[in-house]
Amino acid sequence: MDMMTGAMTDLELARKVLQTEAEAILSLIGRLDQRFERAVELLLECRGRVIVTGMGKSGIICRKIAATLSSTGTPAFFLHPAEATHGDLGVVQGSDVVVAMSYSGETEELLRLLENIRRLGARLIALTGFPESTLGQAADVIIDCRVTEEACPLNLVPTASTTATLAIGDALAMALLVRKGFREEDFANLHPGGKLGKRLMRVEHLMHAGDSLPLVGMATPMPDVIYEMSRKGLGMTCVVDEAMHLAGIITDGDLRRHMSAKPSILDRLAADIMTKSPVTIERSVLAVQALKLMEERKITSLPVVEPDRVLAGVVHLHDLWRTEMF
Repeated sequence: MDMMTGAMTDLELARKVLQTEAEAILSLIGRLDQRFERAVELLLECRGRVIVTGMGKSGIICRKIAATLSSTGTPAFFLHPAEATHGDLGVVQGSDVVVAMSYSGETEELLRLLENIRRLGARLIALTGFPESTLGQAADVIIDCRVTEEACPLNLVPTASTTATLAIGDALAMALLVRKGFREEDFANLHPGGKLGKRLMRVEHLMHAGDSLPLVGMATPMPDVIYEMSRKGLGMTCVVDEAMHLAGIITDGDLRRHMSAKPSILDRLAADIMTKSPVTIERSVLAVQALKLMEERKITSLPVVEPDRVLAGVVHLHDLWRTEMF
């Protein structure tokens, strides 16, 4: 990018920045080789933690890479190289893998760590634009992140180079995710508070159980059934046998359908009114799948059962919507 940017409008300059950064990422594709595969193997074989380190703006990118690795099943954390030389180096163990990021490969604070990393026996992956640099020569694996130019009009501020390195970090994390067999359920367990995590929560974390579970026996008189339905507020109740096996359910719709029947609904038992063999779901099913089943079957509640049909709980449509899944 030349210095003739004074005549550019803001939009023109913004488009130029985005184009430069996009080209920087695309240029990495043809340079990926067995060194990337070796880096994935080192991270996969790591029996300790992945320690990501870098200074300045590179350090900010390192924090993001560490966070992405951790959120996808690879324990990782950021180590500030300057702090490391003042006591924090003790966190590095021989079973760890250090991912060091320096575009020049000559960042002084990082170079001070090399001797200690080697002495401890930790493996070293270098993300750098200069493989022949001191950092590159010391590494077990080098990933070449060089760019032809920065997106900065002065070609000074790290922009395209940090974007390219961030993309490499994402590529490493995604390759590890696949190699480790990381699943939607694993993501949900690591992100219980986020919208994606809530979509992927298991039914067992949302269901009504214990005292909040509407529950009657097959021989329960209907006045008591209606009281239980009203008290629990789900517009339904489960009906179980003496061994807690689900026998059926009674819903507000069932009450309405039997209201004018003879004998009076109030003179009958739960077993007389219940819908037998209702649609059920197991506790390990994802919440988003439970919602899909409810919408397909046009129902608002699902009894949650164990494999032997022992009742475990009830999940209601409102419980799924309250997770703010969509």
